[in-house]
Amino acid sequence: MEDQPLDVLTPGPDESAIGTRRYTGPETGIEKDLAEVLADVMCVEWVSVDSHFFDDLGANSLVMAHFCARVRKHADLPSASMKDIYQYPTIRSLATGLANAAPVEPSVPVPAGVVAPARTAGYALCGILQFLLFLGYSFLAGLVADRGYAWVSAGSGVIDIYLRSFIFGGVGFVALCTFPVAAKWLLIGRCKPSEFPVWGLTYLRFWTVKVLIHANPMIFFVGNPLYVLYLRALGARIGRGVTILSRNVPVCPDLLTVGAGTVIRKDSFFLCYRAHAGRIQTGRVTLGRDVFIGEKTVLDIDVSMGDGAQLGHTSTLYSGQAVPDGQRWHGSPAQPTQHDYLRIEPAECGTLRRVGFGLITVLQLLFLYVPLTIGGAYMLATLVPALHDRLGPGTEGLTSPDLYVDALVLSLLLFFGFVVVGLAVMFTVPRLLNLVVKPDKVYPLYGLHYSAHRAIGRMTNIKFFTWLFGDSSYIVHYLRGIGYDLSQVEQTGSNFGTEVQHETPFLCSVGSGTMVADGLSVMNADYSSTSFRVSRASIGSYNFLGNNIAYPSGARTGENCLLATKVMVPLEGEVREGVGLLGSPCFEIPRSVERDSRFDHLRTGDELRRSLAAKNRYNIRSMIFFLLVRWLHFFVLTTFGLANAELYDSYGHVMIAAFLVFSLGFTAVYFVLVERGIAAFRRLQPQVCSIYEPYFWWHERLWKVPDTYLNIFNGTPFKNVIWRMLGVRIGSRVFDDGCYMTERTLTTVGDDCTLNAGSKIQCHSQEDGTFKSDRSTLDAGCTVGVGAHVHYGVTMGAGAVLAPDSFLMKGEEVPSHARWGGNPATEMRDAPHQPEALMRKG
Repeated sequence: MEDQPLDVLTPGPDESAIGTRRYTGPETGIEKDLAEVLADVMCVEWVSVDSHFFDDLGANSLVMAHFCARVRKHADLPSASMKDIYQYPTIRSLATGLANAAPVEPSVPVPAGVVAPARTAGYALCGILQFLLFLGYSFLAGLVADRGYAWVSAGSGVIDIYLRSFIFGGVGFVALCTFPVAAKWLLIGRCKPSEFPVWGLTYLRFWTVKVLIHANPMIFFVGNPLYVLYLRALGARIGRGVTILSRNVPVCPDLLTVGAGTVIRKDSFFLCYRAHAGRIQTGRVTLGRDVFIGEKTVLDIDVSMGDGAQLGHTSTLYSGQAVPDGQRWHGSPAQPTQHDYLRIEPAECGTLRRVGFGLITVLQLLFLYVPLTIGGAYMLATLVPALHDRLGPGTEGLTSPDLYVDALVLSLLLFFGFVVVGLAVMFTVPRLLNLVVKPDKVYPLYGLHYSAHRAIGRMTNIKFFTWLFGDSSYIVHYLRGIGYDLSQVEQTGSNFGTEVQHETPFLCSVGSGTMVADGLSVMNADYSSTSFRVSRASIGSYNFLGNNIAYPSGARTGENCLLATKVMVPLEGEVREGVGLLGSPCFEIPRSVERDSRFDHLRTGDELRRSLAAKNRYNIRSMIFFLLVRWLHFFVLTTFGLANAELYDSYGHVMIAAFLVFSLGFTAVYFVLVERGIAAFRRLQPQVCSIYEPYFWWHERLWKVPDTYLNIFNGTPFKNVIWRMLGVRIGSRVFDDGCYMTERTLTTVGDDCTLNAGSKIQCHSQEDGTFKSDRSTLDAGCTVGVGAHVHYGVTMGAGAVLAPDSFLMKGEEVPSHARWGGNPATEMRDAPHQPEALMRKG
């Protein structure tokens, strides 16, 4: 691999300043070699072996990442990681630390023959069959909806319509829930540890079952005993009293064993499969009795936890790891700890309570929600002239001006009515429900208090509004309106990103001057298998929080902290202040470095007031623009829906199926054109700028383009087509099972790469008031594990593997066929664990 240029992102330090410092020359060969490499990276003549990398030499983490990459290319020098750099921040201490470290065996590379490229014909055939399956499902859904509508509309009077809606809705709901279960047993049967290539017929059956399981309405019952029954129906072995709060459904449930009394927090991955080097590997996940799984965790295949074991938040069990009975582990990869993550006492919550809660849920659904939804839709179609007239004979079709007038009026009322009414409900109803739930009090699960708590979370975590107000000053007013304690907030114009979630907004406190990037999850509720408790989570003043952070109540961080991307926020030890924290488990790094403070003058005084006012005006225009963009999308779908209604008498279910297919295709093309149009169909270039520069405000617009539709195409060749349309330099036959790329035109993905669910390639970073972006490249045959995060300025060589839940820091260079893992990611030198399926083959 070629060395990456540093001129854009890492301008050289002030050489005169370096020259005025006392120079200490190297005393050993390793000091001399390391000093020469660092001087070459920093484009200076020499560096003192006693100079601090960050404080004296003015380097930053990107510079030092390139330094580590250069060191690894010297066979006569010991390998250095970013963790070594922070632990030994001078050439002399680094040389001593590396020399005193235990000798390591040569790393075990990924076998060169593992990646077997799929045939293009098989890849294309799989895509065609997936599309035909989607057409068939749409046709079936249209047929059922057509027959149901005809039967409901034959009713006379409100009572008759309600009863028909109740019967049709109840039968339809049961059918929707049981069809994926039946399909799983018919197409796959009982899952066993296995391995098979992507894009083949075995994969097609696997994908079909995966899509049906994810589309099952039972996913809305996560956190309810009914969801456990659903997983049991799919083949999972789950004991009594288990509580599952994660929406990531295990796709091979027969391989999941969960003992009684276990609790699994939200955003955890326990899929029982992974994609590796162009192949799907399935394996067991075994959890004993009374196990605790924290938030934002990843359980790879072939892992186990004994009775009473715990896995802390932001942690990972790699394939082959086993946590013994009663032990507590955390980190990525997980390692033993003494901290007790189960911080709540049990409560009385027996079988009768769980059965009653599930029964009440079913009765509410069948007698209230389903009939009101179906009957309400029928009454709407009957009472609203725009709909009733379209369903009648003799209309003029797409040539009628009345069609567009009706669609315009209807879409405006529905879309902007949702915005206004939604805000009104969010600012009032949760506050009333919050009167029921008292902080720091233990309540049993599956009762009135639990229902109120869950309703608060659902209503105040609607992503539309954080998307609308995020990355602007107005997110502060929105969060304060739903209950956040931001009484002393200091406006920065980027206090929060577009992705913020919480258990309850009424116990979230954020100090003055703090800035938060995307992906913050405030964990201000504790759960056991029988109880829950809400408590205040407080983020100190003048903090900066990176991406994808789970922030728990009781966190041991105070003021002026930098919490790096995917950091495991500590719950033990002294309160950290004035430092940075990186990794899982976390360790201290500098809060900031001189090189990253070049724009600090824009963050104070008159300059800040002028810049903030200009940014606010720009953000208002962006918010209005994207409201119109989303409304226009809704208007087109409304127009097509009304046009379909005109043809309903003639074609019936065919038109319903056509509407489903058109909606998906139009949504993808429409938002692709919006995003490329904002960028004037040009590619992004690497940048370093202040968040108060117009370029950054424009870049924020790209983040606001809706892209949740991408998830529908996961695991299909169509995902690659869309990425290519969005500007990603993507090769042939890439398997993307749910990766997200933030800056598409700065990303390069080679042929036959494998991108797992929940992974992310992020070609930017925002640190306090500085924004940076650079290209990231994955060469052919790379594998990025489940939940792994690739930062900007990164290069992965051909056939390289990044383990699950790893954080590959900015500027890293992963050699070809190397295996890296951890948070932060480093080279993995031990032999890779062989999944059970491969051992059977052997």
